[in-house]
Amino acid sequence: MDNALEVQGLCKTYDNFALSNVSFSLPVGQIMGFVGQNGAGKTTTIRCILNMAVRERGLITIFGRDNIKDELAVKQELAAVFDEIFFVDTWRVREVEKAVKGFYSQWDASLYDMFIREFELPLDRQVKALSRGMKMKLMLAVAMSHGAKLLILDEPTSGLDPVAREELLEILRDYVAGGDKSVFFSTHITSDLERIADLVTLIDHGQIFHTGPKDALLEHFLVVKGGRSDLTEDLKRKVIGVSTTATGFNGMIRASDSAALPPGIETEAPAIDEILVHISKGEAHHE
Repeated sequence: MDNALEVQGLCKTYDNFALSNVSFSLPVGQIMGFVGQNGAGKTTTIRCILNMAVRERGLITIFGRDNIKDELAVKQELAAVFDEIFFVDTWRVREVEKAVKGFYSQWDASLYDMFIREFELPLDRQVKALSRGMKMKLMLAVAMSHGAKLLILDEPTSGLDPVAREELLEILRDYVAGGDKSVFFSTHITSDLERIADLVTLIDHGQIFHTGPKDALLEHFLVVKGGRSDLTEDLKRKVIGVSTTATGFNGMIRASDSAALPPGIETEAPAIDEILVHISKGEAHHE
């Protein structure tokens, strides 16, 4: 099976929001970053993948299996880690395994013990007394101890200090190093994606703006700057998220439009967060 996760034509409608024809795929052995501003549809998409929200149209497969028809089998193959811990506050670290292992047919106690030691988690400390970084490591220890080959993370680095974030990224690198495991990683901290992601899927207002290799996303766009007189009507139609000042403008264009730029326009490669900012400012042209 070439893809760990495939989402095809996913649609889900709420009163004031809709996912519209969301499609992307995550190959086995790679890390995909999933980005977009608040309200863009990231959490709704993840909820549909996990069948916590029922899709209206489309298809979601995990290692080739339908996430609804084969839900029990699929959920043995994946693990989800959210930005908040869901273990009982008064559980001690040593008690967590007893509470969760019965849910998984492939639970590996020796693997769990190894992660607890490797992550230096204090066995007698209650969950509520753990630091945010320790809570994240505890959730990852559980997630990676039952043979899961797809790890889905929703804002895992939110609120972590730089040291804890680096430790988490190293854990994810090690997780996919064998080539048979994959990570789907939703985050607002785009600098983490620039360091670790192989692929980036960018969602905006419930539609996919771009999906593909991270480097292709960064090469697909250019930040442009120039004087106000340089911003012709033709250029304005091509610029995404244009901002103007008394003396000039800045925005973003697709790299394929750069040949038509007038002389004097400055261009530079964007970071992922700059792409997000410009998309949020303007009416983006979705793929």
